[in-house]
Parts: sequence; structure tokens; C-alpha cells
Amino acid sequence: MSRFIELLRQHKQSLIEHYESQLNQDKYQAINAMLSCKTSLSRQTNWCCSHCSHHEQHPLSCGHRHCPQCQHQTTMAWLNRQRLKLLPSHYFMVTFTLPFEFRIIASTQPKALYQLMFQVAAKVMKGFAERQHQGEMGYTMVLHTHNRRRDIHPHIHIIVPCGYYQKNRQQWHKGEMAYLYNELALASVWRAKILDAFNQHPTLALPKRYPSTWIAHCTKVGYGEHAFEYLSRYLYRGVLPDKDIIRITDKSVTFKYIDSETKQTKTRKLRILEFLWLILQHVLPKGLQRVRDYGFLRGNAKKLRLQIQLVLLNTKHWTQPVSPKVSKAIRTCPCCQHEMTCLGVSRLSEPKGILR
Repeated sequence: MSRFIELLRQHKQSLIEHYESQLNQDKYQAINAMLSCKTSLSRQTNWCCSHCSHHEQHPLSCGHRHCPQCQHQTTMAWLNRQRLKLLPSHYFMVTFTLPFEFRIIASTQPKALYQLMFQVAAKVMKGFAERQHQGEMGYTMVLHTHNRRRDIHPHIHIIVPCGYYQKNRQQWHKGEMAYLYNELALASVWRAKILDAFNQHPTLALPKRYPSTWIAHCTKVGYGEHAFEYLSRYLYRGVLPDKDIIRITDKSVTFKYIDSETKQTKTRKLRILEFLWLILQHVLPKGLQRVRDYGFLRGNAKKLRLQIQLVLLNTKHWTQPVSPKVSKAIRTCPCCQHEMTCLGVSRLSEPKGILR
């Protein structure tokens, strides 16, 4: 059992009473899912051994994208899909961040803000690509909502292979290994387009104050797989892994994190309700897609992506990636050690009354 979920189970009523005005439907659904995950309230898988007639039932995971204990398969599936798209080129990670003054909007109007961030970031990347070359680029955007202290800190990471493809000539043009785009120029355009998008949005309003200089990063990350592995750790495995929770008392929770500036391990101590809310505030609105592909990496560009990979087949020490074999769930009978057979899933009625 996840330590966060166990705390949530013990203090759910106090949490509701204390944060009732801030708990929306998305957060209630996330809490309901996590509290029923791998319990008798969830659906059950039925297993039978044909050799000794031994029967077992095992509760299923909830499958909620914010549950910290049941998204391993989802993480691996996403990572495998990204590996199939890898090219033999250097990759860069571009990061767009909103200033501190905008973070209150992430708490009050998260869906509108995050959608706007994706739209603007895509426009910025497309604009820079069109100014520097005439060809097709591809990139993957991933939304993160927190910093290492787990405070609200919305930012978008963009993984970009360094190069572009000219479809009419069927040519791949390799970019510079040490440089993609100027960070100051990226930050300036990001700021201008965000402000313009806010002014045109029907519901979002700009903060009264915000800095004149914003921050964007553009960092070389090697050959791509390392960057995708880094992002996968934050996509589907919850906001805070159990291994980072170092102490729980009757009143408080202490967890560790690595400071982004000093690279030193630090600790943060919070009262239990504050800790639970710190994690729950990162629950995303229903229907918001937090990972998006563009250019020749988008889902409906598989044919184009295969053309590019075929063009690059002669690249030294590189072979075209292939789909990994999908393994099936296996259980061994505790009585006779033979492989058991899954008979199906008992579809129980949805749990009611856990939380409103």
C-alpha cells in the first residue's frame, strides 16, 4: 500500500472538512479511485489452476493516472512508444516556465491555463523552426505542474531531435550538436505570446504584476532515450514516490528532495493535511492530455516517421527500433507450481459513498 494512500485513508474526513472549498470533482474522483485501488472495493481478477483446482481472486488497480501505486505498465507502454520514434540524432530539451505570479491561476483555472500553455509553446516552436529552416520538425511536449519541493510550478518540457526532414527531397538535415535555439530569444517570444494569448482569452485574466524577463531553457540531452526516461518518472507514478518520504508521525510528514540550484538533498516537513493537499493540488482536470506530439512525431504521422528512419538506416551503430514483445500476466499456483489461468474479471458495482 502506498504511504500517501494510507495517510489519505486515515485522514480523509479531516481533509474534506479543511479543504472543502478547494476540492473539485476531479480531486474527489482521484481520491475515490486511490482509496479503492487494489482493495475489496475494486474489481477482482479470477484465477484457476487446471492441475489442482486451486482458485484465487486478486483486486485490480484503479488505473487512475494520479494513483501512485498502479501506473507502472502505463509508464512502460509510453516509454516503449517513444523508443519506437527515436532517431539517430542529438536531442535537446526546451523548457518553458510561467513566473510565480501566474501560479495562482493554475489552482483556480487549471484546464484553461494548461491548454493555453500547450498552444503557445507549440506556436513558439513552430515559429522558430520556420525561421531557421524549411522542413518538417518533430517534438514531444510534456506538462509538469510541480517543482522539486512539490509546490505548484507549471512548466512544459519539449523533447526535440536536432534536425529536420525535407519531404520533397526525402532528405534528413542534421542540426548543430551544441546549439538549437537561443534561450533569451525563446524566453522573449514565450513571454510575448503568453501575454497576447491571455489578452485574447475569454476567461483568463493577467495578474496585476509579473516580471519583465522570463526564463526558458534549451539543453542538450544526448541521444533522446535518457530524456524520455527522465520524463517518464514524473508522468504516471504519482507526484511523490514512497522512497522520498522519510518520516511520518501522528502530526507531520517529512520528505526529501534535491534542490534544483545546489543539487543537495534537502528535507521538507509539513503537517499531514498540508502534505495531502500539496499532492492533491496537482490532480489534472479530466480530459486534459498532458503529453502531446507534434510534427513527424504526432500519432498520425507514422508513415512519414518510418520514411525518415529508413533514410537514416545507414547511420553508424544504429538500427531501426522495433516493437517489444508484449508479455502477458502470469501467476504460479502456490499448491502445485503450475501456471494458472485467468478466468476473467468480476465486475463489481462502482463503490459509492467513499467521498462525495
